[in-house]
Amino acid sequence: MITKRIIPCLDVKMGRVVKGINFVGLKDVGDPVEIAKFYNDEGADELVFLDITASHEGRKTMLDVVERTANEVFIPLTVGGGISTIEDIKAILRAGADKTSINSAAIKNPKLISDGAELFGEQCIVVAIDGKMREDGSGWNVFINGGRIDTGIDAVTFAKEVAKRGAGEILLTSMDADGTKNGYDIDFLNTICSTVNIPVIASGGCGNMSHIRDVFKNTNSDAALAASIFHYKEAAISEVKKYLRENEIEVRI
Repeated sequence: MITKRIIPCLDVKMGRVVKGINFVGLKDVGDPVEIAKFYNDEGADELVFLDITASHEGRKTMLDVVERTANEVFIPLTVGGGISTIEDIKAILRAGADKTSINSAAIKNPKLISDGAELFGEQCIVVAIDGKMREDGSGWNVFINGGRIDTGIDAVTFAKEVAKRGAGEILLTSMDADGTKNGYDIDFLNTICSTVNIPVIASGGCGNMSHIRDVFKNTNSDAALAASIFHYKEAAISEVKKYLRENEIEVRI
């Protein structure tokens, strides 16, 4: 049986880890290198490092912070934010990342997905989809630039294209659930999971251990990404894994 992955997320702004609600109201949480090392030692399966204002500010990801973070962790590291070219992907991987996460650029230039997968391998290309329910409740639209711009593109249609173009996995964030601590968006996840045949990482809304259990019990998500509960020491990764094992969910101890 394939084990489920627990992935802490470091949202980084100006070299510091931050956390907000529905993509706004960001609070400083700490130094990314120290936090990454802590999660590595705690037993996280992977880490996601997102330079959340890079695309909006029109700059590249802070490679020095990525490099220092990569030097401290021995688990897969995914880095995203401000990646818009093949050269950017190459630079991130050279800095020590195992995977790159592309978001805004995947919408603006979908060919970057297929070109990246061909050059570096599908496993190196993660496409982050930030989705929000349309006001009429008919489905979800894809947002870019850290949740600031509604592309008007249907999330399900885009997820199909992403998979077809060779992305290794999808990091799916529900903007409606993000930071609310009310649980993952099960409907959104089920819709996307049933649409694609590549791994989906659930993101947005985790408030306690039961939410992680629920997302694995009620969806086909391959991994659960969380930030607040780990940053604020509301749950340790080892506790979460023990709890999941008790609930008959296979995880790596």
